[in-house]
This record gives sequence, C-alpha cells and structure tokens, in this order.
Amino acid sequence: MEGTRTRRPSGRPNRLPLTAIGLFAALALTACASGKATTGAESQPAAGASSAAAAPAGSGGGKVSLFVIGGKSDDPFWSAVKRGVDDAAKVVQANGGKVTWLGPQNYDNLGPDAAKLILSAKSQGATAIIGADWVPEAQNDAFKTASSGGVPVFLFNAGGAEQAKNVGALTYTGSDEQSAGKAGGEYFAKNGAKNVLCVNTLPGAVNTEARCKGVAEGMSSGGGKSTQLPLPSSNFGNPTAVTQAIKSALLKDDSIDGVVTISTGDADSSAAAIDQAGAGAKIKLGTFDMNEAQLNRIKAGKQLFCIDQQPYLQGYLAVSQAYAYNAYGLLLAQNTLMTGPAIINADNVSAAIAGVQAGVR
Repeated sequence: MEGTRTRRPSGRPNRLPLTAIGLFAALALTACASGKATTGAESQPAAGASSAAAAPAGSGGGKVSLFVIGGKSDDPFWSAVKRGVDDAAKVVQANGGKVTWLGPQNYDNLGPDAAKLILSAKSQGATAIIGADWVPEAQNDAFKTASSGGVPVFLFNAGGAEQAKNVGALTYTGSDEQSAGKAGGEYFAKNGAKNVLCVNTLPGAVNTEARCKGVAEGMSSGGGKSTQLPLPSSNFGNPTAVTQAIKSALLKDDSIDGVVTISTGDADSSAAAIDQAGAGAKIKLGTFDMNEAQLNRIKAGKQLFCIDQQPYLQGYLAVSQAYAYNAYGLLLAQNTLMTGPAIINADNVSAAIAGVQAGVR
C-alpha cells in the first residue's frame, strides 16, 4: 500500500543517503548512552518544511508520544513496516517516550477511517503523527488539523512529497509509486510482454492508482499496453474472489500476456488464476511488494519479478525522524527520503529471500 513521489531512475535500487544513515545511527547511540532526551529548539526545519508544523521542535523531551497511522496488523506488507517501527521505538521507549500504532480494521472505507485515526491520535496527546496519506481528499483535512494545531506531521508510505507539502508535513519517507510502476512496465516490455493487466483491489487509493498508471507508461514506452482491472476493495484479502475475477478477465481476453498486482496476496491469487486458466506458459506475473512465496516463484522461474520498496526502512526511518525532531530538534536537510523502487528478479532474488526470512523485507 504505497502515492506519487519524487522521481528516481526507474529499475534501480534507491539507497538511503549516507548522511541519513549516519544521523540515525548517531541518534540511537547518543540516546541510549545518555538515558535522557535533550532539547534542540534552536535547530532549523528542513528546506521547504512548514513553519506551523515545525513550531514544537525539540519540545517533547522524555514526554515524546509518537502515533503511527499504518495498515492492518495482519497485512504482510504492514507487518514489515511495523517491524521497523518497533525497532525504532526501542530508542524512544528507552528515553521515556512511547510509540502507538493505529490501523484500520479493514480497507473498505480506507480514507475516512484513516482520517478518524489521525484525529484520534491528536486527541490522545500525540507530540508527532506519522501517517500514510492513502486517500488525500479524505485525509488531508485531518492531517492539516494536526499540523496547524502544533502537532508535527511526518508522511510515509503514501502521499509523496506533493501531499507532504499540501498538509504541512515535515518529511516524506517511502517510494515513488508511479516511478515504481513505470519500472515494472518497462521490465515487462523488455521481457516480451505486450498486454499487461494491472489488478487493483484498492481502486481510488492514490498510491495504487499511481502504480497502475506507471505500469501503463512503462509498457507504452516499450511498445505495449496495460489496462487496469479495478476490483471492489472488499475483495482485498479475499483470495477466492480475486482469483475468480482475474481468471474471468484472462478467459475473456486471450491477448493478455502479463499480470501485475498491487499486493503480494493478490499475486498469489493471480498465480492461481493463471494456472486455472491454463495460461501458465504464456502469461508473465509481476507484483508490487514481496513475500517468500513470490520470491520462491521467481527463483523457480514461475514469476518474472516483484517491486520492492523496503517497508522496514519506511517504518524505521519515519519514526526515527519524528523522534529526532520531537526530542532533539533535529531534522534532515532532505525532506524526501526514497526507500524504493527496486526490481527483484532471478538475478538478485537470493538476497531478497534472506531479508524476508529476517522479517525486514
């Protein structure tokens, strides 16, 4: 589950700037060694950051209370994000602060439900809010209520630099979904696909729409095409419904030679649909995000690729930034940190499998 971002060269892994890595490593060591938070109100906000949101810099001290608005707890992608959040939270907790995770029960009414969680975090005394801006038209007012009310906002995972600016957020940490989709479309085209179906089980969400749009752009640049198959969001997490819908689409159009999905669960459903349609020899499969099942299929030659956005880093870095700002008044000069995209294929799948087994990819 992941909005439009600052563009990076497609198809290449994005690496965190060394300055960012150094800052957070130093912060963790300093915080654990000192045993208490210090203030740094004289520090300046990042270039382009909202002055309203920047007001509480360094005021949190040991009373830092960070709220993270993330996805469902049983969503495999978000479990990796939460692993990063939990690891970063150890520094916060060691210095007397706390990190609270809030997520929706389901994705049926994602935007409005997320907006309620943002307002709930503010009412519970959040000293900073970290959230994914999945549906800006439904969530932005809530984010603005927080940032204009003196609660620093940090976007991650969805929304990108554009929405971060719109809501007064200090930073955005995540991938660029349209660039990621374009990289996937170009990879499909490079491997001979001409007509790719983009399966979207969260239609209307800015990040998933951007993914499918990017795939279409990448396919077009390679001389092919891509169309979207929007399915009701109630189908998200329903493998039987998704499998049958994809199977029906494949049987209706035998020119489809590629399928890409917005999540790993949907990729499993797509693999089943391709097998049931008897099209395994013709149709290439790709997906955004990854789990061990996807990677094992890639290793076995049964799936072409997946697109990684490094969810662990999204959670870890977003919480680390919010804590550094809240407790010390520290803020990176880069107000956009890119954690993806990266194409995972047969050439680099073994390293990715090791990361998944460790619970961080």
